[in-house]
Amino acid sequence: MSKKTTKHVKKETNYLEKIPKKPEHISWTKDDNGIVTISYENKGIFNRIAQKLFHKPKISYVHFDKFGSFVWPLIDGKKDILALGKDVEAEFGEEAHPLYERLAKFFQIMSSYGFVDWMK
Repeated sequence: MSKKTTKHVKKETNYLEKIPKKPEHISWTKDDNGIVTISYENKGIFNRIAQKLFHKPKISYVHFDKFGSFVWPLIDGKKDILALGKDVEAEFGEEAHPLYERLAKFFQIMSSYGFVDWMK
């Protein structure tokens, strides 16, 4: 008796070839030292309750380090992560290594919080 198995093959996309873009609802500033700060409004019923009961802020701020502050303005919806990595390496050299692991983690975190979208 033979047993049939079905293999599900996922078409894998190289993560480094993904093209990030900034969502329109995210506002950001760059200070005199070149540090980028993202500000976003905490919306929704649970955030409203937390604001009332626990005095949580209506607007939260995320401050990037020098690498994130360099990458953020370069996100234009046209460059993939590989191209962004080349710009980072040109700017920071060996200091940025392990370069693509750091960039991949940066974009995973930004995506999980909704701070970046992906071009199709």
